Amino acid sequence: MKTSRIERACIEKGFKMTGQRRLIARVLSESTDHPDVEELYRRAVKIDPKISLATAYRTVRLLEEAEILERHDFRDGRAHYEQTPEIHHDHLIDVNTGSVVEFQNEAIEKLQRKIARELGYRLVDHRLALYGVRLKGDDGGNGGGE
Repeated sequence: MKTSRIERACIEKGFKMTGQRRLIARVLSESTDHPDVEELYRRAVKIDPKISLATAYRTVRLLEEAEILERHDFRDGRAHYEQTPEIHHDHLIDVNTGSVVEFQNEAIEKLQRKIARELGYRLVDHRLALYGVRLKGDDGGNGGGE
């Protein structure tokens, strides 16, 4: 089986890769969404019924502290995770469905740097999360307006 990006990052940081850590890393690497730990556990236990919820929490905490995972608060009372992205992106959260859309927008990036500069700062990091509801009749394409 191919080594996942998360597994490679763990090995580079010198972590001991137990079978259960490999499983958590693989499930996270294959996730196309932003699972919370309990969802991650549900996915992992389907593969290895012996894995514990405590192991999932410990592994996620270790990966977050090592900056292999990024934690997000999408205002639903749970922490959501994704592999630390290679390329920066922001998030739009649908408040009705909880679905998360990742996006990049250079105009927003430039504006944030400009605002920081005007306030006497050099921007070194940021997170942007937009919360919205889908417009009626909008199929998700552009042109829906505001």
